[in-house]
Amino acid sequence: MTTTPKVITIVQGDYAVSSDPAVVMSTVLGSCVSVCLFDIQAGVGGMNHFLLAGTGGTRSNDLRYGVNAMELLINELLHSGAERHKIAAKLFGGARMTDHARDIGQSNARFASDFLAQEGIPCLSQSLGGAQARRVQFTPVTGAARQLQIAGCAPDLIPEKPAVPQPPDITLF
Repeated sequence: MTTTPKVITIVQGDYAVSSDPAVVMSTVLGSCVSVCLFDIQAGVGGMNHFLLAGTGGTRSNDLRYGVNAMELLINELLHSGAERHKIAAKLFGGARMTDHARDIGQSNARFASDFLAQEGIPCLSQSLGGAQARRVQFTPVTGAARQLQIAGCAPDLIPEKPAVPQPPDITLF
């Protein structure tokens, strides 16, 4: 008999950790990044979803910023039985969702990669960049992850203003 997975949806500025084999974590990303961390031997893992690289200044508990989301995820994993030297990662997101602004996705992806390198956490696989949103599903106990490319609008995409209709040509005489 197969058990029905317990889906935990990770929204912007959120994270979760679980050691329940029935749990699958899910999120949708555009320019945001999700870092999936896990310790297979301890049977625990977690996922975050951050909007902006960096620290956000003095707001140390704001999970929209990468450094805060990473630190809290790592601390919760350690508290749940993971061993720091056994933690591995998978990275997703960081798409360029608009040509009209700076590339926030690239900045987020670079931050996540640099953070893992500085912390000595190996990245086993990644799907970063591009121009499409992604739906990511992650099984924290095993570290298994899959993604689906999504055409169209992502949750962290700001829609452009609609075009203003132009008046018809006028002939003056």
